Amino acid sequence: MNMQRTIDPAAPQAASPTRGRLQSIRDDMDMLRAARDLTKDIAEANPRIFWTDMLLCAGLGYSALAGAILVESVPLAVALGLAAALLLYRALLFIHELSHIHKNALPGFRTAWNLIVGIPMLTPSFMYEGVHTLHHKRTQYGTVEDPEYLPLALMKPWSLPLFVLIALLAPPALLLRFAVLVPLGVIIPPIRKFVWERVSALSINPDFRRPAPKNELVNRVRWQEALGMIWAWCLIGSIFVFGWKPILVALAVFSLTATINQLRTLVAHLWENGGEAMTVTAQYLDSVNVPPPGLLAEIWAPVGLRYHALHHLLPSVPYHSLPEAHRRLRGALGEGSTIDGADHPGMWHLVGRIAKSTMRAR
Repeated sequence: MNMQRTIDPAAPQAASPTRGRLQSIRDDMDMLRAARDLTKDIAEANPRIFWTDMLLCAGLGYSALAGAILVESVPLAVALGLAAALLLYRALLFIHELSHIHKNALPGFRTAWNLIVGIPMLTPSFMYEGVHTLHHKRTQYGTVEDPEYLPLALMKPWSLPLFVLIALLAPPALLLRFAVLVPLGVIIPPIRKFVWERVSALSINPDFRRPAPKNELVNRVRWQEALGMIWAWCLIGSIFVFGWKPILVALAVFSLTATINQLRTLVAHLWENGGEAMTVTAQYLDSVNVPPPGLLAEIWAPVGLRYHALHHLLPSVPYHSLPEAHRRLRGALGEGSTIDGADHPGMWHLVGRIAKSTMRAR
């Protein structure tokens, strides 16, 4: 697969994504200094916002899921299932914040999130912690060592629908992982090694092999995997008590959640890098902001992820502060500055751009 071409270095948002442009972009030091200096007072996580947002979304999401299982009306069940998918999607995406906040910033939040959201959805926080931070390393972003990067804009056109649709299989795959592979790994070391390296990280790079856990993550993995395994057995056992409907409805809702997240991932970056290291500014311009006035982005890119490019500049700034950070930077740097280079109007504009790029990459 040929993934190396050239693009116009003078056009940060040119429609032809290829090798060369991103590596030619130097760091905009004015933007980097402003990002550092203008956000110092909004860099702390607000516990009331975190707890209220997460608990409300999880509570309403599970209530909608229960309704989707119990109601007899098919249209109402579908509507409740969609509401459950979106609400639980927002609750689930707090896993992204957990990978960045200081371990002492929100006492009890990580454990509570795992017990309420992560383990019930078979996506405990260890699957992102220690992995997502590699995506933010200055010399690893966009390279073969980045677990969360694929040069999708430089790949074949069929790779995009495949990338999205494969997410439908995530919930049953996670059920298999925790119910079958985890206990087998306890008694068969090669299976344990395979499970850890290949199916223990929320990554999209098929060449990524997760290194062994270290320090406090070791114990965190143990109890989260143990509870995940028990919960997976409970889900399977529920078939013999309640029948097939509850687990099939839940899997359908979680598959929809996973697919929405995969669509968001598809447009989180422009995916124009062929594997070389880039400056922080180049990484910013290869990433995506979808700021207001549009409202839909808050649904498909919640918990601050509509400011994904800004997050790459300010990874430690909590999600609730990113809108203010974006406003301050635009005000300080002015219209037409580099800070505007990562702003895009919406999901379908981005999908169309990436799809057109794959046509030229053939």
